[in-house]
Amino acid sequence: MSDTLKPARVGVIGCGNISDTYFKNLPTFSDLVVTACADLDPARAKAKAAHYGLRALTPEALLADPDVDAVVNLTIPAAHAEVNRAALAAGKHVYTEKPLGVTREDGRQALDLARAHGLRLGAAPDTFLGGGLQTARQLIDEGVIGELVGFTCNMFSPGHESWHPDPAFYYQPGGGPLFDMGPYYLTALIHLFGPVRRVTGSARVTLPERTITSKALYGQKIKVNTPTHIIAALEFASGPIGTLVTTFDVGLHHTPRFEVYGTDGSLTIHDPNTFGGPITMRCRWDKDWHETPLTHGYNTNMRGLGVADMLAAEREGRPHRASGELGYHVLDLMHGVLASARDGRHYTPESTCARPAAMPTNEAFSRPAPAAD
Repeated sequence: MSDTLKPARVGVIGCGNISDTYFKNLPTFSDLVVTACADLDPARAKAKAAHYGLRALTPEALLADPDVDAVVNLTIPAAHAEVNRAALAAGKHVYTEKPLGVTREDGRQALDLARAHGLRLGAAPDTFLGGGLQTARQLIDEGVIGELVGFTCNMFSPGHESWHPDPAFYYQPGGGPLFDMGPYYLTALIHLFGPVRRVTGSARVTLPERTITSKALYGQKIKVNTPTHIIAALEFASGPIGTLVTTFDVGLHHTPRFEVYGTDGSLTIHDPNTFGGPITMRCRWDKDWHETPLTHGYNTNMRGLGVADMLAAEREGRPHRASGELGYHVLDLMHGVLASARDGRHYTPESTCARPAAMPTNEAFSRPAPAAD
C-alpha cells in the first residue's frame, strides 16, 4: 500500500452469526479498516461494536456516513437487493454475501447502479481465492491433466431442519439446496473453466412437508415451496461438460464431492465452501492417487478476502475477482437450471462473465497489517 493512500473505510450491515468471521478477518488486510456496523436490531449492532471496537449505527446512518467508503452486506438473502441498491445509490462500493439477489432483476439493478456510479460491486463466495482452488486452477492451466473433458459436483444433505434454529426459509423460493450451496460450486467451476454456455436441469420436491426437529421450533411443519433435489448438466464455453447435484433429500451416499477429469488425469477437489485443500490427483502414468502440495496461501477460513481484493483492485485499476458480473452469472445459471426443469428445455444464459484472474502464488495482493506494539 502506498504511503500516500489511506486504508479504505468499511462499514458492515448485518450483524448475524457470519459477521464475526468478517470482523475478525478484515482487519488483517493492510489496505482497509472496519469503522462501523449496523443492523435492524440495534442491540445486536451495539454488541458487535463493543466487542470489535467499532461505531454502532443504524443502517441509514451508516449509508449516509462520509467516513464509510465501502459496505459489506451480510443481511439475509431477501434483503440483499435493497441494501445493495441503497449503498450504491449512496456512493459506496459494495460487497455482498451470496447470492447477489434473489431475482435476476435484483442482480441487474445492482450491476447497472454500480456501473452508472463508477463503483465496485462484489459478491461472495470468495472461497475460490483460497489455496485449494487456486492450486487446482494452476494444475489445470499448466495442462497437468491434459485437455479438460468434464467434472462432477455433488452436494448431498438431508436438509437443515434438524439443526438450524429457524430453517423455514431454506424451503422457499430463493432457498433450496441450489440457491443455498450452489453458488460455491458454480463459482468454483467458473473460476476453473470460465463462463457457461448452456444448462439443462431436472428437479423435484421429494417431501412436500418437513418437520422441524431442532430445539427452538421442534415439531413445527414447513411447507416446501421450492425444489429440494436438483440435477444440472452444465456446458462450458471452453469445452468441459459435467453435472452438479444439489439435494436436501439425501443423507446417505458414497459419491465424490468435486472431481475434474482430463485426457491425462483427474483431480479430486475439496469442499468449495472452504479455502484450503486437500487436492488429490492421479495421471495415467501414476500407480495411485496422491495429494498435491498447495501452491497458494489463504488456506483457513478467510471470508472477506474478496472484499480485500475488490478494494485493492479499485486502487490498482484492475478487475476484482469476486465480481458482481460473476455473481450475476451464477444467479442467472441457478434460475436457468430451475427454468429448464420446469419447461423441459435447455437454457442459454442471458449473462456471461470474464474468468477471474488467478491469484499470484506469493500469498496475495496485500500483506497482513503489522501487529500493534
